[in-house]
Amino acid sequence: MIRLFPREDDFFALFKKQAATVHQGCELLGVMVRDYTDIEQKAKVLRDVEHQGDQITHEIIERLNRTFITPLEREDIHGLAGRLDDVLDSVEAIASRFVLLRIAQPTPQCIALVDIIDRAADEIVKAVDRLKELKTLVTFTIEINRLENEADAISRDVLADLFNGGHEVMDVLRWKEIYGRLEKTADQCEDIANIIESIVLKNS
Repeated sequence: MIRLFPREDDFFALFKKQAATVHQGCELLGVMVRDYTDIEQKAKVLRDVEHQGDQITHEIIERLNRTFITPLEREDIHGLAGRLDDVLDSVEAIASRFVLLRIAQPTPQCIALVDIIDRAADEIVKAVDRLKELKTLVTFTIEINRLENEADAISRDVLADLFNGGHEVMDVLRWKEIYGRLEKTADQCEDIANIIESIVLKNS
């Protein structure tokens, strides 16, 4: 039977759980690059967390399909769940690329980009925790946008250095892949901030 008047906490609680799982994945990637040992095992642990995130995303979508009246617009619920899932997917893919591409050691710039993503995930958790109240969210979304700009600046510099002719071809290919995925993940964090800002505007 369709529940016509669902508890709003159902969706908000699931979003909190999903955001916390995203943050956990980002933290694990940070541990991996700062302590670059047993990377296959660390990538496996992160893969398990990504699977947990998938289950939460599926639960949100299934609940959305079963619910007639929702606390937020359906497209916003679907969009936020999807973008959170995208970040966790990307983080897991980066970890797996360290193994598949046989990266010998993370660069300082790589570690800096991972740290930015981890900090952005922390801001996402704070914003999602307050999503139901729709108050003071702009503080967190502004910081996520600032972090994305910081990631862009690092990415531009490292790519310029990568193609200056002073690196082995295979190293260029490997790191182009890694840096590209890191920049994309930072962009996806900004996408989440944009969705949250849109939710606030629609419900203010």
